[in-house]
Amino acid sequence: MADLQSIPAQNQRLPPRAMIASGVPAASFLRRFQDHAYAPNSSQLFGFFTLVVSGGILLFLTGLTLTATILGLIFFTPLILISSPLWIPIGTVLFIAIAGLLSVCTFGIAVILTLSWLYRYYRGFHPPGSDRFDYARSRIVDTANHVKDYAGGYLHGGNKVKDAAPGA
Repeated sequence: MADLQSIPAQNQRLPPRAMIASGVPAASFLRRFQDHAYAPNSSQLFGFFTLVVSGGILLFLTGLTLTATILGLIFFTPLILISSPLWIPIGTVLFIAIAGLLSVCTFGIAVILTLSWLYRYYRGFHPPGSDRFDYARSRIVDTANHVKDYAGGYLHGGNKVKDAAPGA
């Protein structure tokens, strides 16, 4: 204990709680840092090392790809320019052919799915969306009956005032 008293007061290290109590401004920051600081475990270090290595490899491959692309453009640009009268018609024909094939396949799949849904609906299996279909059908029938009743009353010599606007 006598050793601590012989050291000058400014060189003594106070415990963190004593530094906070003494009013040292950096004490609260140091205390919060010590409370939140942690030592990473081995799996976290291994994960960080893996991240750094894989990031480096991907960065290297990105640079290699960019370099190869630029060199390819430099070397093959004259060939592309000389043969461009062939590439434009070939590209147009290929685009139209591929777009047509994809359209036919897409429409074919849509027709098959629609026919399958209709078959399941009319067989009574209640496919997804059949409740909305039934609701829409009932609304259409109700509207048609309403129009028929309205037109029937009008055509059979009913009151012609029906055509007037409600507020007119």
